[in-house]
Amino acid sequence: MGHQPSIMSNVLLILMAYLTNLGIPRSGEFLRATALSTYEGVPFQKGFGTIVIERIVDLILLLVVIGVAVLLQTEVILNYFDAQHISISQLVLGLFIILLVGAILLYYLRKSTSPIAKKFRNFFGGLIEGALSILKLKNKWAFIAHSLFIWMAYVGMFWVIKFTIPEVSQLSFSQILVGFIAGAFAMTATNGGIGLYPIAINQSLSIYGISATAGNAFGWIVWITQTMMIVVLGALSFLVLPFIASKNK
Repeated sequence: MGHQPSIMSNVLLILMAYLTNLGIPRSGEFLRATALSTYEGVPFQKGFGTIVIERIVDLILLLVVIGVAVLLQTEVILNYFDAQHISISQLVLGLFIILLVGAILLYYLRKSTSPIAKKFRNFFGGLIEGALSILKLKNKWAFIAHSLFIWMAYVGMFWVIKFTIPEVSQLSFSQILVGFIAGAFAMTATNGGIGLYPIAINQSLSIYGISATAGNAFGWIVWITQTMMIVVLGALSFLVLPFIASKNK
């Protein structure tokens, strides 16, 4: 888009965004785009557009990870649902109803002439356009490769930390993947997973006979290490970025 913000500024902006998200969910994306405009001269709408693309790619890759986990652990997951008296047919019916309601709303938004419907059309149209713009990137394969590497690093972090707890260290990759997904949903449901993250990890690992003590310990270790890194590096980024930006100018 004709703008070349420095790599250091981008890294600091991401860390600042993560720290802000611990306080107010999703506020970091707006802060990041605003700071990118302030310190690097990138127009807000352009900067925010690239962030939207990142989130869309993250969602797609999370769905891929969920699909892999379900394929590798289908029997275990079905047995867990059965033990919890959760009906698969009811889940499928619920999903069908959600898709049906979504299709009806989409049809309404496409046909309606109301101002609110037009705003929704413009918003979702922008998201779709942003997602498709990935195909037009000059270095799209590098972008895709970096995105895959980032998610491999996410899962790799989870895999490495499992060796801190002897009981958890016996779990296979696919079993750890189930815990990773539970943690990902906990992260999105709260401010950085505060309070809920260790509980979600413990509940997911209990499927494989991991004790509550070991499951909670593993969840807290993963959450504390992530949060400490974000708090320390995010706070430093707020202090360092103005000097880096001034030096770049």
